[in-house]
Parts: sequence; structure tokens; C-alpha cells
Amino acid sequence: MMRSPGEAGLVRALGVWGLTASIVNITIGGGIFRAPGTNEVTGRLGAAAPLAYVLCAIAMAFVVLCFAEAGSRVALTGGPYAYVERAFGSFAGFVIGWLLWLTGTIATAAVGTIFADAMQRMIPTHPLTNRTTLLALVFGLVAFINVLGVRLGARLNIVSTIAKLAPLALLVVFGAAYVDPANLAWHKLPAASDLSRASVFLLFVFAGIESALVPSGEVRDPARTVPRAVLIALLVVTVAYILIQVVAQGVLGASLVGRTAPLADVAEVAMGPFGAFMLGAAVVLSTFGYLCGMILAIPRALFAFARDGVLPLGLASVHPTYHTPWVAIIVQAVLSLGLALSSGFEPLVILANVSVLFVYLGCAAAAWQLRRVNVRDESGAMVRPIPGAGWAPLLAMIVIALLLTSITRREWTVVGICAGVGVVFWLASRVHFPRGRRTAHQSRF
Repeated sequence: MMRSPGEAGLVRALGVWGLTASIVNITIGGGIFRAPGTNEVTGRLGAAAPLAYVLCAIAMAFVVLCFAEAGSRVALTGGPYAYVERAFGSFAGFVIGWLLWLTGTIATAAVGTIFADAMQRMIPTHPLTNRTTLLALVFGLVAFINVLGVRLGARLNIVSTIAKLAPLALLVVFGAAYVDPANLAWHKLPAASDLSRASVFLLFVFAGIESALVPSGEVRDPARTVPRAVLIALLVVTVAYILIQVVAQGVLGASLVGRTAPLADVAEVAMGPFGAFMLGAAVVLSTFGYLCGMILAIPRALFAFARDGVLPLGLASVHPTYHTPWVAIIVQAVLSLGLALSSGFEPLVILANVSVLFVYLGCAAAAWQLRRVNVRDESGAMVRPIPGAGWAPLLAMIVIALLLTSITRREWTVVGICAGVGVVFWLASRVHFPRGRRTAHQSRF
């Protein structure tokens, strides 16, 4: 399997810790600052809410093993798009890539609005806190950083990951002293339907791996790096989420439900006004880091579409000095900015969650197929065995199918329309873009 000319211009600079930081950075975005106070999680489950995090993490573990298996065998930029395309052909790959790109673009725009709102709360009288100005500045800055090079973007991911985890760690440490054990007592086991629905909601909080793996063409030794990075990241994220939920529930009890800034409220109880300010700053740092990570990852989907002839070839341009897909980065930033200026966060969550479930389903099927026919990366090296990878795809598909049973008819309709738009776009591209643009790796096996 050969790399395309554009692909060959990329630099493999992401190692285990750089990719791990990117996954953690994208995963711990803005969602965890709201999830403990939502009706979908704590409102449904009460003190048993941590159980939904555990179940979601178990489901994600199966998915992560599929990502690790597929990522160790297909080292092309595009992540899930490249995995599914390699396993089942260009149409299936495009559908998954379309859902992945759509989800990432919507999530990036939504988190951008959280960043702007948090900045306005911290410095409400500053002339630069106009919402439009803030959004234009932040998307311009993260695009500029990522155009300068994947190494700089990866380093910023590591720094911003530490910066966002530190306040959350302080919240857990200081908040633990104010936990009331009575607030953590279970009075009954939650219903299976409530657990399923809460787990689907928490997918937005856990999502990130599918986006962080898009720059696979810039990962060093993917057969070693991808499995280690995704498993380490999942462990870090799961432990952090459970501790945060337990502390928030233990400190605020039943009053936790319905709070729009639950962690800031917990910090104010444990550390006073400084604690509330610190968590406000953590929201700014976390969302900024998320935006940096997403503008590192998601434009590579546009790059991959253009590389494969689905989008105009200019989007596959690699900067001659910085070796980054600079046109795709700028276009992605502009699109995300436009969505952020015209929409809010809450209405987009369900669409993102259902879309990402189909991305996971496609990757699970691809991992099974790639393993079945023993596909290897472009080096032709022996693929390192991944424990559990043989049975993980089947378990992942079963778990995803069970989670999809809690999706409402309206949610199915919205996702179906979005997927249909992608299919129409793909069919139109068959007419306008010559087949000669397809690269060698697009032969199925």
C-alpha cells in the first residue's frame, strides 16, 4: 500500500505521548464541565451516575481495541475514514468520513461558543469580549498554530492537557474533604433503559478518539503508537471522569441536577471564590485546548477527501515549509467559525452522539475485516498482536446496537438526513472529479 504524493509530504512526528495528549485533550473538552449537572446523567441515575461512566468506558474499551487494531494496520491520514475505505471501499469510507467530519465540525463550533461564553464571564467589560471578535480571534489563532506544523500543535496539546487537568485535579483533591457520604448512597438500582440513555449521552463526553486519530499519516510507528496511545488515554479519561462525578455528587447531592456550571459551584464550596474563578479559567483552557486539538485533527479529513478525489485537489495541498495541510486547516477554521457564530451548543449534542455511534460501528466492522484479510501498513512489517483485538469488533458492534435502541425517531430522522446529504455529495463528486485522482491505496486489498 503506497502513500499518495500529498501523503508523502507529511511528517511522521506524533509519538505515543503526543498522540495520547491529543486524545485526552480532545476528549476532555467542554462536556465534563456540564455533564454532572445534567438531567440525562445525574437526573436519571442520582447517586448511581458513576455507573453510567463505567458502562460507557467499557463500551468505549471495545471500540478503542477496534481503533487500535485498525490503526496499527492502516497508517494513512483520515483515521476512521481510511480504515473503513481500506476495508470496504470508497463509498463506505466516505460515508464514515462524512459523519466523522460533520461530527467534528459541529462539535468544534459548539465548543467554540462555550469558550466565548466563558471568556465573557471572566472579563465582561473588555472591548475584545464581543462574541464575534472572540470567536474570530480564537479560530484564527488555533488555525495559525496548526499551520506552523504538527510538532507545534502536538506540543501545545501536551501543554494544554496539563493546564486543563491541573484545576480538575485540585477540584477532586479539595472537594473530597467536603463530600457527604449520604449523597453517594444508592437507594435502588437504576433501570436498564436509564443506564442506556445516560451512556448514550456520555458518549459526547468520551468522544475524541475518532477525531484524534485522523492525522494517522503523521504518526510515528503507528502499529506501536496507536494501540498504546488510545488505551492510555481511555484509562486517564475514565478515572478523571469518575472522580469528578463522585466529588460533584458528594458535595452538592440532589441539588447538583440542573446546574449549568456544576464544577465551578463545587469549587466555590471547597475553595471559595478563588475556586470558582479557577474552574472558570479551566473552562477557558480546556475549550481552547480542545479547539487546538480539533483544528489539528479534523482538517485532515478534508485533506483525505481531496487526496482521494472527493473534494477539490487544492484541499490536499501541503505547505512547502511547514509540511502541513494548510489549505484544509484554514477552510476548516472558517467553516467552524461560521457555525459557531450562527448556532449554540445544546441542540447539537444528540446529533453528534448518534453520528459518532455510526462511526464506531463502521470502525468495528473495518477492524474485523482488516484482521480477517491480514492487511498491513505501507511498510509491510509484521503487525504486532493486540490483546483482545480478535473478539473486540463483535462485542463493540453488539454494544453499539444496544445503545442505538435508545435513540428516538426524531434523532434517527436528523441523522438520516445528514447522511443522505453526504451520499448526494459523494454521487455528485463522481461526475465532477475524474477517477484518475483516486490513489493507489483505494484498491480494496
